[in-house]
Amino acid sequence: MTRYDVTKYGIIGDGETNNTALIKKLIESLKEKGGTVYFPKGKYVTGTITLYSNMSLYLEDGCEILASSDIKDYQKIQLDGYTRGGFSGIVTAYNAENITIEGSGKIDGRGYNWWKSMPSDLLRPRTINPILCKNVEIKDITVVNSPCWTVHPMCCENVVIDSVKVINPYDSPNTDGINPESCKNVTIKNCYIDVGDDCVTLKSGTETDLLQKRYPCENITVTSCVMAHGHGGLVIGSEMSGGVKNVTVSNCIFKNTDRGIRIKTRRKRGGFVENINISDITMDNIMAAFTINEFYRCGADLNDPDLPNPEKLTPDEATPRIQGITLDKAVCRNVRGVGIYINGLPEMPVRDITIKNIDMEITGTQKGIEPIMAFERLRSYGEGIYLKNASTVNISDIGISCPKEKITVIQCENVDVKEKY
Repeated sequence: MTRYDVTKYGIIGDGETNNTALIKKLIESLKEKGGTVYFPKGKYVTGTITLYSNMSLYLEDGCEILASSDIKDYQKIQLDGYTRGGFSGIVTAYNAENITIEGSGKIDGRGYNWWKSMPSDLLRPRTINPILCKNVEIKDITVVNSPCWTVHPMCCENVVIDSVKVINPYDSPNTDGINPESCKNVTIKNCYIDVGDDCVTLKSGTETDLLQKRYPCENITVTSCVMAHGHGGLVIGSEMSGGVKNVTVSNCIFKNTDRGIRIKTRRKRGGFVENINISDITMDNIMAAFTINEFYRCGADLNDPDLPNPEKLTPDEATPRIQGITLDKAVCRNVRGVGIYINGLPEMPVRDITIKNIDMEITGTQKGIEPIMAFERLRSYGEGIYLKNASTVNISDIGISCPKEKITVIQCENVDVKEKY
């Protein structure tokens, strides 16, 4: 693939010059033939960089892409069936094939220009945001200070994210690390993620996201990754209206994340989560190790009486379904809230859950913390396993230490559970 050094086309890496127009001109000239857009050492200010088929963006060691703070330098996302609105990524592609973003360089989203002035995540650009693309590879680069979601492939197929480092401040809003949304055949491996929201999140749109709902998020592998901070380590939902299935998570470390493995949704969101296999996990200093919550209250319409209703309602196509979850081989230390929390819907219990080979230390806190974000459950004081509205739960080879003798290690309500210690 022919390499095109951007400095030979008038693009200046002085950290001040806005290069948006010149970068666009260069890439447009390569639209039909493809090639590698090469950024040598320097600091390049730019808005959206749109790649086309058979293109590579290469960031040399010492190169920094600095996101423009001018919203006019970003494109609005306008697609049939896309209802969320917002702006495209600092690096993006549409309906393209064979896209690579690589190198030892850095993309600095300079999110501090956006986090406070534009609190809505719909008004902030993503950082890397390929849409409706096939054969996407993102490897070796570092991304910092993302304005919003950091690596967000949407409705893409055959995606590899390898050895990518994502670092956003812990208090930066909605700065998820890697969010495959409605994507098929995705591998995330050898990544380091330290962010202000969820680290790796699998999504497929909400009930109003007509485009994303056409594509389930499926055939996802996450392996050999480190999640250093964030609200959740590996998260599914709450946007899951198109469904999430066939997920394998292995050999990952969760350290200082609020939750470890987290599945979240609520009534009227629809969709399904099924065939999720998680193994060989290490967690340390977290609020909750493993949670499934179908009464997720964040962002909900608090005036809708159906959402928090603990009674059994009539299921319909908008009732979410969760089944076929296996958690095997996990070592969890310094769990401050609850070890395992599962709360399904009374009209559609969580089904076919296997939890085995778990070594867990619950430390607890005197005042309690809020690891779950369920309507009915605000605080946890250090508990082992809490199960409600679940069917066919198999628990075996579990070792749990809790901070208080009076706490029941396993609490069940409306659960068909098989225990073996």
